[in-house]
Amino acid sequence: MKNTLWSRLIICLLTAGVLIFVLLNTYGINLLEKRLKEDKKNSLIAESNLIADKYISNFNGEKHSLSDITLQLESIQTFLDVRVWIVNADGTIIADSNGNAVSLNVNDLDPNLLNKTISENNYYNKVFTEPMLSLTRKVTYDYNLSGYIILHVSQKSISNEAIYYFDVINICFLVFLPLLFLLFLYIYYITAIPLKNLMKAAKEYSSGHYNYALVLKGLSEYRDLGAAISYMSGELANLDHYQKKFVANISHDFRSPLTSIKGYAEAMKDGTIPYEMQDKYLNIILFEADRLTKLTTSLLELGRFESKGALLDITSFDIHLIIKKTAESFEGTCRNKKVTLNLIFFSKEGMVDADMGKIQQVLYNLIDNAIKFSHSNSTIKVTTTEKADKIFISVKDYGVGIPKESIKKIWERFYKIDSSRGKDKKGTGLGLSITKEIIQSHGENINVISTEGVGTEFIFSLRRSAE
Repeated sequence: MKNTLWSRLIICLLTAGVLIFVLLNTYGINLLEKRLKEDKKNSLIAESNLIADKYISNFNGEKHSLSDITLQLESIQTFLDVRVWIVNADGTIIADSNGNAVSLNVNDLDPNLLNKTISENNYYNKVFTEPMLSLTRKVTYDYNLSGYIILHVSQKSISNEAIYYFDVINICFLVFLPLLFLLFLYIYYITAIPLKNLMKAAKEYSSGHYNYALVLKGLSEYRDLGAAISYMSGELANLDHYQKKFVANISHDFRSPLTSIKGYAEAMKDGTIPYEMQDKYLNIILFEADRLTKLTTSLLELGRFESKGALLDITSFDIHLIIKKTAESFEGTCRNKKVTLNLIFFSKEGMVDADMGKIQQVLYNLIDNAIKFSHSNSTIKVTTTEKADKIFISVKDYGVGIPKESIKKIWERFYKIDSSRGKDKKGTGLGLSITKEIIQSHGENINVISTEGVGTEFIFSLRRSAE
């Protein structure tokens, strides 16, 4: 049989049924028989007391005649199935509810019977046809022994009674067994079937079928697990999509400079490009190589953030000074594109606690983007404001803006809006991803506000230094 949950449930059911049946019919029946025997002993004691008090209080008196006593004993045997002997002091049976033991001496039958209160397996030939359970009660009168009352009950009747009760129990058990099977079937339905559905869904997701619909009913734990697996499949689908997009974008961004480098190098080698023009194309090759270096550096930077390996060197510095230095590095670019950088600070000094090098990288990426998407003869504002224990830095341009459908995607790696891919081949599509990673690693937030054709504003926060 295949090792499944259903097979194990069946094995458990059969094992439990067999064990219960065996225990009931061995240990259980012996325990019941012992209990019935104790009850019968107590019943014999009570009956012997009744006979002694009502009929045999004085063997020597004339309260009841022997014939009257014998008649009463016969009634007791008829209704209670108890054999009764009345025995005088010397052991002679003077009355017997059955009549065939009168005048016999008990000591001849069993010398120890009169000295025992309870004795078992008493079998006297020509008196009993089967083993008997016997109770002996002494009868006294004026503090003198006047005789004995001996009650006998068949031990076989006790065993038969125990067997009768256990037959009833076994019948009930056999009726209960199908109900137990139905219970196991229900347990299988609420456990194994959802597990099978989960296993099937896991196989589908592992095969790349992320659109497989997983619907679970029943216990909330399985529904929660199913929801978690469905969520995981969604994340795997996104990861798969990202990997494909990553390969496509990285291939595109690497292919372009590599094609230029290879083409110009081959042209110089075969003489297509004359010697006097080689400096121009060598500069192009160096420029494209620099693009590849920047792209590789950006990828490594993101990798360090993902692995939590990019440690921050938190120091206290003047953010206004860093903004000025970063803006100065774009002086030539702004002059060529006729763009003005307008720096507006809330005070002369703005001390923050952050990693100065990485914040300078953030400012460089944001200002570089702002210049890239600004029109000629336009202005870019870099503004700082303070609120509570935060300093907010804003970089705002009045350029082409970001389409509404692209705003949520600009933080994705390698994402470029269509206008930027054709217009500017220098971008890697990683600048804003790195920017967001840096700000989030500081425990701060960065937001964007943009309207297509109007402009874009990036705002991020830093923790103000304690004075």
